[in-house]
Amino acid sequence: MRRKDREITDLEVMLDILRRCDTLRVGMRGEEFPYVVPVSFGVRVEEGKPVVYFHCAREGMKLDLLQKDPRVCVEGDIFIKTEPTDHGITTRYESVIGTGVCEIVTDEETCIRGLQAICEHYGYFGYDLKNCRALRFLHVCRIPLDTLTGKHNLPVST
Repeated sequence: MRRKDREITDLEVMLDILRRCDTLRVGMRGEEFPYVVPVSFGVRVEEGKPVVYFHCAREGMKLDLLQKDPRVCVEGDIFIKTEPTDHGITTRYESVIGTGVCEIVTDEETCIRGLQAICEHYGYFGYDLKNCRALRFLHVCRIPLDTLTGKHNLPVST
C-alpha cells in the first residue's frame, strides 16, 4: 500500500468497518471482463477467520460464474464526506478489500447460520429462518477471507 499512513492493519478495526457497511461488492471472473455485483451480506468470525455470507438465486450469471471459478474479491466502504484541504479536495472514507474462495453452502445448518448473519447485519435479530419460505428459492454463499486489508482517510479531529 502506497499510503502507509492510511493503512489499517488491525483485524478488529477492519471487521468493524465491514459490520458498518451497507453493501458488499463481490468481484469475480466474468466471461470477457471482470464481473462485480453488490450484495446484502453478513459477517462472522469462524475459527479466528473473517467469513462473509450472502445469498443468491438458484440460477443466474452470478451463480454460473462462481461455479466456474469460485475465487472472489470483496469490497466494502463507508463514504464519510468530501471536504476542501490545503491541497485540494479529499474524500473521507473507510474501506476494506478481501479475497477468498466462495463456497455454495449445501448443509442446512450452515445455510441457516449464514442467513442469520445476513439478517443480523441489517438489524433483524432472532428472526426464525427455519420456516422461511424463500429458503427453497435461494443459495447461501460463504466466503472465508484469506486476505483482508483496510484503508481510511478519516476527518481530522479538532
